[in-house]
Amino acid sequence: MCPPADQLPAADGSAELRDLEDRYGSYCRAMGMLVREGKSLKTVQRTVCWQQLARLHDCRPARYQEPDALYLKLCREGGNGGAAATRR
Repeated sequence: MCPPADQLPAADGSAELRDLEDRYGSYCRAMGMLVREGKSLKTVQRTVCWQQLARLHDCRPARYQEPDALYLKLCREGGNGGAAATRR
C-alpha cells in the first residue's frame, strides 16, 4: 500500500506515481482492447495494465477505481453484457 500523497518520497516514489498517473489513459485503453477481444477476467488479471491500474487504485483509491470495476464497466459498454466477465 502506498503512503499518503504528502508522505511520498520526494524523488523515486512521487516520480513513479506521477508516471503511473500519466499513463492511466493508456492502461484503460489497453484493458478496453482486451475486453473487446473477449479476454476473460482471469487472463486480464495477469496483464501489466491490470497490475498498474491496481497500483494506482491502492495508492489513490478516491481517484482511481478498482480494476475489477473498470473491467465490468468496459464489458457492459462493449455490448457483450459482461459475457467476458463470466468466462474464467
